[in-house]
Order: sequence, then C-alpha cells, then structure tokens
Amino acid sequence: MRVGFHASHEQIAPSRLLHDVQHAARAGFDMAMCSDHLAPWSERQGHSGYTWSWLGAALATTDLALGCVSAPGQRYHPAVHAQKIATLAEMFPGRFWVALGSGEAANEHVTGDRWLPKEERTRRLEECVDVIRRLLAGEEVTHDGLVCVDRARLWDLPAQQPLLVGPAVSVESAARVAAWADGLVTLNQPAETLRQVVEAYRGAGGRGTCSLQVHLSWAPTEAEAEAIALDQWRTNVFPEPVCWDTETPAAFDAMAEHVGIDAVRGAVLVSADLGWHRERLAELAALGFDDLYLHHVGQDQTRFIDTFAAEVLPALR
Repeated sequence: MRVGFHASHEQIAPSRLLHDVQHAARAGFDMAMCSDHLAPWSERQGHSGYTWSWLGAALATTDLALGCVSAPGQRYHPAVHAQKIATLAEMFPGRFWVALGSGEAANEHVTGDRWLPKEERTRRLEECVDVIRRLLAGEEVTHDGLVCVDRARLWDLPAQQPLLVGPAVSVESAARVAAWADGLVTLNQPAETLRQVVEAYRGAGGRGTCSLQVHLSWAPTEAEAEAIALDQWRTNVFPEPVCWDTETPAAFDAMAEHVGIDAVRGAVLVSADLGWHRERLAELAALGFDDLYLHHVGQDQTRFIDTFAAEVLPALR
C-alpha cells in the first residue's frame, strides 16, 4: 500500500501549496493528488489556483507521481483537455494521471451553459473519455453529440499513455466507470459503503488500482482538531445532489451556517490521537484500497506533514 498527499487548491494559495507538496515529497509521502476547481467550497477557504499550471511546477520540482480529479465537457472542451493531459504525460512519463468526472455546478456554471441533469452529464463524460482516449492514441477526431469536436489532433503525444481514472462515490457509479477507467478513486464514507464501492468496481471488471482520498483533521489537542475541521470543511458535508448542484461559495456558506461538529465528523476523521488515526486508516486500506491520499483539511500543512510522515506512514506501510 502507498500513502499520498492531497493538495487542496480551494484552501491554499498555489505558491504555498507548491511548497507543501515539495515538503511532502521530502518527508516521504509516496505520491500526491490535487483538486481542480474554479471556486472554493467556502469563502473561508478563499483560494482556487489553476491546477494545470500548478501540476507542471509540482511535477518539475518533485519526483512524485501526481494526478488530479477534473471534469471535461463544459468548462473544459475535451480536445483542450486531451492536449493538457498529453503535454504533462509527454514531459513526465509515467508520473501523471487524471480522474475524469462529470463535474460540479460550483465550477462549471461560469460558462453560462445549462447545467445538465446527472444522467446527461454522465453520458457527456463518457463521450469525452472516448474523445480523449482517441486523441491520446494519435487519431484525428470528429464527434457530434453532447460535445462536438471538429477534426482535432494532438501533435505531441506521450510515449507512455497516462492513466484515465474513474472517480466514483456511489456503488452505481463505481460499476459504471469500470467500463472505461484505468483505476478507481473515491473518498471516505462508512466502511460498508466503501467495501461495496470497491466490490462493484471490481465485479464489473474494473482494472488498475483502487485509491481512497481521506479527509482528516489532526492537531495536538482535540479542541483544535475539531475547530479546524468545523471552520474549513463544514460546507463539504452535503449529500448528492446538493453538492453537485449548488453554484457559489456564498450559497454553501449559507447552507452550512448551522452545521455542527457531529455532522463534520461524518465526513472527516477528526482526532488529536495519532494512534486512532493509524487504526482508522489501516481499517480503510483493508477494504481493498491500494493507495490512500491523506487530506488534512487545515490550511497549515507543515505540522501535519511532519507528524504523519514520522508517526503514521511507517505504521501503515
């Protein structure tokens, strides 16, 4: 099992986040992943740098494998998306992957296009995956459907094809992405749900690694760990379709005004006890995950990186 660092663009300025991922590499994290947002979930988070510029800098200044979760089809045309993917994969062979999702209104509404119902967004994603794969294979692509492509071709192709990973939260989505994905990535939920997600993906023929992004909050005291989680992640507790369809940080903040720590604990592993974190993470890995990506939901990553590298990662390995 490998343990990676999650870089949260919504919470940390890109210059600071670059130092954080470099720090994580030096400290001994095995790999890293990041988000790809135009807007944060909350005005308190207050950041949202451009992932693709940052990825080039992060790949060039560390030896980590890096990936991101990104949504083609509305904010990103699939031909443009394919070019970005191909360029990073050509420059850094075998070190870049991307998880292709159906998107969230918080990032996609800015185009002014209609926000499609979930099933249409999923079909649009599947069309985009097909277009991107064909372009990465060197084809000239014309496509007319939920997305349109006119005689697109990539002129710089990677020698090694990057992994196109399927992000899925529900059992149904995990089984569906298995048809095209080179791996699965999901996020922490109740253990039985996660077990079913992995089983659905593998049962539908899903190949590659299964990865889990784990939201957690650690600090030297329980009160501080709770305060960090409540301040930074109480806007991230809403189920589907609310999390998909809400458009602005101000709206998320209004909905989260009365969210308490008990609700946040449902989405974040919160504790000052490093032994407790080791046990929870080991239990999650045992559900069938090859890779864990740890996301400390605080905005200061230094103390988390140093402490978990010394006290948690060796035990997990």
